[in-house]
Amino acid sequence: MTWRGLVAERFTPDTDHASTGELIGRLSEQTSTLIRDEMRLAQAELSAKAKNAGVGIGMFGAGGLLAFFGIAALITTAILALALVLPPWAAAGIVTLLLFAAAAVVSLVGKKRVQEATPAKPERAMDNVKQDIEQVKGAAQS
Repeated sequence: MTWRGLVAERFTPDTDHASTGELIGRLSEQTSTLIRDEMRLAQAELSAKAKNAGVGIGMFGAGGLLAFFGIAALITTAILALALVLPPWAAAGIVTLLLFAAAAVVSLVGKKRVQEATPAKPERAMDNVKQDIEQVKGAAQS
């Protein structure tokens, strides 16, 4: 059963024999419960987005560190190439290229994770509240 179905089942009152005061009391209670549930959903959504942004920022940092090592290897490559003009520079060049490739991959993945986390607004909860308002309006009109 969907969340919407559970809410509908939970908030379907027996209004045949209820007084106006009882109905207003139920409305108040159900409205409070609905608002609390929507707030919990919004909190869960924002928490997940914040966690995703944190992972993305960490990956940006890892990409920066790998780029730093790439620059160090590039400098080592230049020194070895100029000083010896022997095969060790080729090995240093390969390491440099691998580090830059790894830095690019990690940075792009981190960028994607941060973009997925923004904007930080609880979209599902906002949609649910809009649907709830429409249902209340529809029920009030009938």
